Amino acid sequence: MPSVPQLLRLLAAVAAGGAVVFLGYCIYFDRKRRDDPELRRRRRDRERRGAAGAGAAGGPLWDPARDEKLRELLLQEVRMAELWLSRGEHRMGVEHLSNALLACGRPQELLKVFKHTLPPQVFAMLLHKIPLICQQFEADMNEQECLEDDPD
Repeated sequence: MPSVPQLLRLLAAVAAGGAVVFLGYCIYFDRKRRDDPELRRRRRDRERRGAAGAGAAGGPLWDPARDEKLRELLLQEVRMAELWLSRGEHRMGVEHLSNALLACGRPQELLKVFKHTLPPQVFAMLLHKIPLICQQFEADMNEQECLEDDPD
């Protein structure tokens, strides 16, 4: 019967051999994949579609002027909400807070801030209004898509 050190050496040799075989297998199939003419054609087509899609969008993906306008709208809506809430007009304040949520790029984070800063009854009113905001937003987006698709 072999001793423990001999078993460990044998196990290490088998593991090293397995690693070499696996590495060879990876290299073989990577080379086979790279030499495949179908892969090259698919890659070229994907790159062409990507270049055409970026050009067809009509502009850059990130527009700093648009982001600045949205930031200003968000701050204006929050200020208006603060003004209405300070006057005791909770309904008008919630209306402006919902507009701020629409203008915000990360509404979940803004809701977390509102949860900690707003009175509980105002926050509950805002939570109740969120489904209505979503429905109105979807309706506006559908109307905008119909206007863009209409050639007249």
